[in-house]
Amino acid sequence: MSRKLKNTSEINNQSGRRFAVAPMIDWTDRHCRFFHRQLMAEGQVYSEMIVADAILRGDRERLLGFDAAEHPVVLQLGGSDPQKLAEAARIGADFGYDEIGLNVGCPSDRVQSGTFGACLMQTPKIVEKAVTAMRAAVDVPVSVKCRIGVDDQAPETVLPDFVARMAGAGADAVWIHARKAWLKGLSPKENRTVPPLDYPLVYRMKAENPDLFIGINGGIATLDQAEAHLAHVDGVMLGRAAYQTPRLLAEVDHRLFGKAEKPFDPDALCRAMMDYAERQMGKGVRLSQMTRHMIGLFSGHAGARRYRQILSTETVRPGAGPQLIAEAFAAVVLDAETA
Repeated sequence: MSRKLKNTSEINNQSGRRFAVAPMIDWTDRHCRFFHRQLMAEGQVYSEMIVADAILRGDRERLLGFDAAEHPVVLQLGGSDPQKLAEAARIGADFGYDEIGLNVGCPSDRVQSGTFGACLMQTPKIVEKAVTAMRAAVDVPVSVKCRIGVDDQAPETVLPDFVARMAGAGADAVWIHARKAWLKGLSPKENRTVPPLDYPLVYRMKAENPDLFIGINGGIATLDQAEAHLAHVDGVMLGRAAYQTPRLLAEVDHRLFGKAEKPFDPDALCRAMMDYAERQMGKGVRLSQMTRHMIGLFSGHAGARRYRQILSTETVRPGAGPQLIAEAFAAVVLDAETA
């Protein structure tokens, strides 16, 4: 059976606010999530978007398996068939995921060819039916991650209707990437930076829906910016900044959730990742599959270049083992203020 959660507050900090690392294809796999969880206790981590059909037909352990340390962890689904999404959500909940998310924001060629992701902003009735079906299938929260609109849509008209539909369908949370997605004319990479941000529109969605959890995503690079957004919305989601400079995650518990400040402990992190790598390599996972997510940890510090070199090049050599993580950490020199 799935682990029952009455509502989103049970996976939030008592303050009611939430912080999350965004789901990112090819990045936020189980090894990335384990690594990020070593840096923060309070934030949420997400799976990569997994298409519902893959879960129904594929190797579920490979697709859905995760380490217990990752909790609270969200499974993000892609698809447009309400019944398939409901069944995939049920399977994910039975695997132990704390929340099921539906992707209505990804603009990649892959989702466009399958008519899901951001394409679904054009068919809100389908999303409404999908959320209703998913809510009926699971006892864990169901959330939606969307854009403010796509192509020539007028966000100030489209987004309020979309959010109202999600609330009516029973969505527990709506995370809004504060940019349009241009399905025609921009690449997926350009869609992450080129369309202008409209944070005030997302703030307006929260003001107009005080009882619905509204989170914000897009262009947020620092915890100072995250704190500023939390004055207007319920949650903040970081994507590339959290992945490329993961050290900032070590400040999340204290800065955003009021936990006692703890100095960053590279020795403890090194031991945790070495132990994890040893366990995973015993299951046939390559060392480089884990260390690739750690590359940006010490950016800007003396020895960071050698650290990156070890983790990116030496871990792919035959016979590479967890001791290389210790060698990489030993190459870094931290000053007293950041150690």
